[in-house]
Amino acid sequence: MVDVDTSNINIDFLPKDFGKQCKRVLKVAKKPDTKEFLDFSKVTALGIVIIGVIGFVITLFGQIVGI
Repeated sequence: MVDVDTSNINIDFLPKDFGKQCKRVLKVAKKPDTKEFLDFSKVTALGIVIIGVIGFVITLFGQIVGI
């Protein structure tokens, strides 16, 4: 059995506080400009391609080895 220290966990969850936090985040958040959106899209696409290549290599290796 694992002994977990719960002395520093705050369990005081109030919907009112959650609503205030959401309102604060939405006030600070902004719509990305075109350059920022394109940069984010490029990085995301690159990550998808990398994961796809890794999956392809693993599948190819599995077929060659006969797994």
